[in-house]
Amino acid sequence: MIADYEGDINNLLDINIAGDIPILATRNLVLFPGILMPVLVGREPSVKLIKKLQKNPETIFGIFSQEDENVENPTFKDLYNSGVYAKIVKVVEMPGVEKNVTAIIQGLGRCQLEDLVKTKPYYVGKVSPLAENITPAKDKDFKAIYETVLNTAKKYITLSDEMPDESQFALDNIHNDVLTINYVCSNLPLDVEEKIKLLKAKNIQERALSLLKILDRDIQLMKLKQDIFQKTRTDLDDQQKEYFLQQQIKNIKEELGHGESPEAHELAEKAKNKKWNIDVSKTFYKELEKLETCNPQSPEYTVLVNYLQNMVNLPWGIYTKDDLNINRAQKVLDHDHYGMEKVKERILEYISVLQLRGDLKSPIICLYGPPGVGKTSLGKSIAESLHRKYVRVSLGGVHDESEIRGHRRTYIGAMPGRIIKSIQKAGSSNPVFILDEIDKVTQNTVNGDPSSALLEVLDPEQNNAFHDNYLDVDYDLSKVLFIATANDLNTIPRPLLDRMEIIEVSGYITEEKIEIAKRHLLPKELENTGLDSIRPKIKFNKVALERIIEQYTRESGVRQLEKQINKALRKIAYEKAVKGYIVENNITPNEIESLLGKAPFYRDIYQGNDYAGVVTGLAWTSVGGEILFIETSLNQGKGGKLTLTGNLGDVMKESAMIALQYVKAHIDNLNVDYRIFDNWNIHIHVPEGATPKDGPSAGITIATSIASAITQRKVRKNTAMTGEITLRGKVLPVGGIKEKILAAKRAGITDIVMCKENQKDIEEIPEKYRIGVEFHYVENVQQVWDFALTEEKVENAVEFTIPEEKDK
Repeated sequence: MIADYEGDINNLLDINIAGDIPILATRNLVLFPGILMPVLVGREPSVKLIKKLQKNPETIFGIFSQEDENVENPTFKDLYNSGVYAKIVKVVEMPGVEKNVTAIIQGLGRCQLEDLVKTKPYYVGKVSPLAENITPAKDKDFKAIYETVLNTAKKYITLSDEMPDESQFALDNIHNDVLTINYVCSNLPLDVEEKIKLLKAKNIQERALSLLKILDRDIQLMKLKQDIFQKTRTDLDDQQKEYFLQQQIKNIKEELGHGESPEAHELAEKAKNKKWNIDVSKTFYKELEKLETCNPQSPEYTVLVNYLQNMVNLPWGIYTKDDLNINRAQKVLDHDHYGMEKVKERILEYISVLQLRGDLKSPIICLYGPPGVGKTSLGKSIAESLHRKYVRVSLGGVHDESEIRGHRRTYIGAMPGRIIKSIQKAGSSNPVFILDEIDKVTQNTVNGDPSSALLEVLDPEQNNAFHDNYLDVDYDLSKVLFIATANDLNTIPRPLLDRMEIIEVSGYITEEKIEIAKRHLLPKELENTGLDSIRPKIKFNKVALERIIEQYTRESGVRQLEKQINKALRKIAYEKAVKGYIVENNITPNEIESLLGKAPFYRDIYQGNDYAGVVTGLAWTSVGGEILFIETSLNQGKGGKLTLTGNLGDVMKESAMIALQYVKAHIDNLNVDYRIFDNWNIHIHVPEGATPKDGPSAGITIATSIASAITQRKVRKNTAMTGEITLRGKVLPVGGIKEKILAAKRAGITDIVMCKENQKDIEEIPEKYRIGVEFHYVENVQQVWDFALTEEKVENAVEFTIPEEKDK
């Protein structure tokens, strides 16, 4: 940059051209009045302009800077409206560089761009002159400002790394005050916007003052940087010393054959992106330092590598994003599992609260119920509905506490516990985690108590800092959705049970099993046996499926049903392989026996009311509801001895004794001589003696059976009953109502007697299961007798005579 002029500066800066003149648009360059500057020109319109001006160097043109340097074809809006008139001094074409020329341009007076007239072949703009008022340059005040600017600029050049040393030499050789100010303005490493503000100054004194402020600001900033550098220099020197010593240690190790191991380098790289807290980070790098100083041949080296790999492979702070769409979650759960309304409702409640809060400690849910009802597979559906990872750990037979908490690293072959290993496998810190068969964990063994180790895992207040013995640092499990499954709650320790939310998954009724078979089991087994491609498609009608369920399976779940369907389809596949075609694609009950053989089970059918002392009861078993016959007969004998048969449990035996005592106490209500018990023994039997039976729900059935046997009165036709009794004759509520009702419907029962308090259970059962059955609610045994015992005597009724007492 050149800035000097001999003679009157007004002759150079006083340009009064107004109107349309050629325009040169520049990037990152602001030209000040009187300054000579080389400009590299590369854009096609600009090159054409320079070529034209080269032929006529006296032509005046305007030079304006554009606001955004990335704009290739600037418009009027892209240009600053303040610029200078200019003229070409010399054009230099660079050898070997096509389309680029360097023009030495001298700035003249200031001008203002009012509009762009045209852009081809080069830019032409409408401009008007702006006066470059240099009158203050003759004032004494300006002289003082000028001297200050000059000294400050030299100081700036000394401190700055961006200004070349030649700049100070140039300042010393400029003899014009105005050009000195403009030279400093154009030469300072400022952004375009700040230089434009200096160019817009009304006079040279105002520009000098603005320049002085900028110089003072930048000098203070440079001094501050130098102070910071001086303060940190000592630290850097210490670091360099430490680095030098470390390099020496490294060289010594390499000479000894203990150079940096590739495992340590790989672990350090993986650790860079881990979201660790301070404690975990300290532990990791402390162990990594041990690894770097450890001989690879020593046994401890392998132990350290395994430990560090386990740490970096854990998903610290990595969470999958939950899908909180309630409608989608409900569709997924309904599609994968039929029924299970309570479980689905609980999961949807959890998603709803999570949607409102955005963050929530996951509940610990325990699903308990009979085998084969889909407790484990439900976990996969929950994971899919939430878009979470799914992991499962089977706890059946676990007898070592270290299986849960991990082994300490002092042991040979130590490893993390199953919880941490499963989190590694999931790859996220918020999976759906199934703890399968939690009721089958072995307790109080010589290797500790695994069920007690689960207390910390399954406590929402503690598991945010789960401590694995192998890791020896805390890991956050609070976002994990733990779902435990169990068949029997009685074997789960009470403290562990208290930490979980218990949800019962009851067995399926026949109607539900039919739907499950049609929607899930049949399509799955058709695919497993290769029959899914057969057309027309193989189907089982509803009656055929019902027959398989009723006569070929006896279970609460659908596992055996799945096996029977598979067995039938295998038989069909065999027939196709032998005959080359399938005889029947629509399977009806008539084909079931030929496919599955003779039925091993059967359902009891109501046997009528022609016998005194035979009453139909309702029972709940692990395989669903059943009807139960209570038979009572009297035989002559002294003392009224009570005999109970039918493989009865203690509770059921007690119910029989209570029923007998109630009948004895209220014998007058039956119009029977109380002395009958002195001369007749009572025998109560429950058929199918090989099947164990227990529970209190047969109380009113036994009492009614005894009453019917004593009075020889018929029991109301198509009637069944269930309920517990007390010695006072009060009827108490019982469970398993839904299963009992469906068993009664299958047996053709039309009237059911039960406790009044069970009415709420009836109201919860869907209407379709209650159609065809009338419910009679009672509060005491007398009401049961009033409804169930008719006045009609059975045929061939027995007269229970009382021998006359002899005279003493």
